[in-house]
Amino acid sequence: MSHERWAEGEIVAVKGHGTPAILVPLAKGPVRIGQEGVIDLTDQIGRPPGGSITWLGTSYRILRPSLADLFASVRRGAQIITPKDAAQLLFRAGVGPGAQVAEAGSGSGALTIALAFAVGREGHVTSFDRRPEFLAAARANVGRAGLADRVTFVERDVVRDGIDLSDLDAVLLDLPEPWKVFPSARDALAPGGRVATYTPTYNQLERTVLALRALRYDEVRAIELLERELTVGEGGTRPSFEMLGHTGFLAVGRKVD
Repeated sequence: MSHERWAEGEIVAVKGHGTPAILVPLAKGPVRIGQEGVIDLTDQIGRPPGGSITWLGTSYRILRPSLADLFASVRRGAQIITPKDAAQLLFRAGVGPGAQVAEAGSGSGALTIALAFAVGREGHVTSFDRRPEFLAAARANVGRAGLADRVTFVERDVVRDGIDLSDLDAVLLDLPEPWKVFPSARDALAPGGRVATYTPTYNQLERTVLALRALRYDEVRAIELLERELTVGEGGTRPSFEMLGHTGFLAVGRKVD
């Protein structure tokens, strides 16, 4: 995929040295980019990634967006799951190319983007939320990331009505009471499928893990991730004075009958 030639309609990353990537839909003719101005990438259509352009007097490369680029582009409404937690959730839930996945709690769509990126063109994500305004925000962010064809958004209260799907590889829950969804999640999962949760408090985590055990989920595990950047200099490398501490607790269980 990284070497395929650009097709009209794809999202490209316009990347200058030392500056964040700007995500732009590839189209014929000028495209307005926020307040920065107008850019014309017409001649990039049909070319391989890595081409260079000069825009507003600065040199840029036209690259395939990374997941980090897509995360950085999310317009926040509800608080988003951080990259450190999203990456671990995908790993623990076994989400990969071709996976069929459901999430509940669309929020701003950050985790939705990570899931859609991971499942690839052959997989699919169904994103549930009971609040239409969250669905609209998530749908807009996923569309800006160029991944709309991999996601179906559904207005549904899964706590009350359950998950009406089957043979899923993974179910991810960013909800205040995820344990109320575990019975229907278990029914929706294929053998060996995993459920993963994100909760902010110890009380929620405790109820989550106890409910997973009670429903005989296997390989139940609870973890917290702390992220600390390092300040690197010759002869003076040290931990940063700031760190990304508690954001949420992750729990995971596997369906093994």
